[in-house]
Amino acid sequence: MDNNGAETLCVAQKVFTFGENKNTWQSLTVSIPEVLDPQYGMYVWPCAVVLAQYVWAQREELKEKTVLELGAGVSLPGVVAAKCGAKVILTDSAELPLCLENCRRSCAANSLPDVQVSGLTWGEISPDLVLLPTLDIILGSDVFYEPEDFENVLVTIAFILWKNPKAQFWTTYQERSADWSIEALLHKWKLSCIEIPLERFNANKPQLAGSTLPGSHTVQMMIITVKTDDRL
Repeated sequence: MDNNGAETLCVAQKVFTFGENKNTWQSLTVSIPEVLDPQYGMYVWPCAVVLAQYVWAQREELKEKTVLELGAGVSLPGVVAAKCGAKVILTDSAELPLCLENCRRSCAANSLPDVQVSGLTWGEISPDLVLLPTLDIILGSDVFYEPEDFENVLVTIAFILWKNPKAQFWTTYQERSADWSIEALLHKWKLSCIEIPLERFNANKPQLAGSTLPGSHTVQMMIITVKTDDRL
């Protein structure tokens, strides 16, 4: 607690450097604030680093595109997209103001004053969701974490993609159980997905961007779109 009775958070900066290898002269370094308290969960998780690596690999495609990150938390993928020239909107649950504050903290740490931060709660068709601008790319790392949330996540994704039928949802997920699947929900909401091999974007290694992540965790990458034969 500080002198006014407000809770003081312990924040540490974690640095990530993308593209630092012999095959490219380009590189990008970003600093991500982590809240060092387990009750907040505001850490950089393995899925975020893998998705950020994919964002970096697609950096030329992202210039001037409008990108939305869902469940952004510490916002590593969204920050990388913004530094690569995308117009980025960071979102997290409207019911979690501390997460939204951490999104703003990540923007401040990387000199991104123009990045918008908004509250979007999965499964709710809120005014903030309806009023989103035209989007090109949606990002989400580890949003398929709790099975009871899967449909709420996909309701939100389906709403966005059907409003933006040319858009793509880029997402990474960590394999936690062979029994967990979104296949039936994708069919229900008329969405399709393709798996993206990690080796395609140089992410098939235990340490990315100068960090110790993703470590030994098994992370997969996929792209979700509306089904082509269902487009109007």
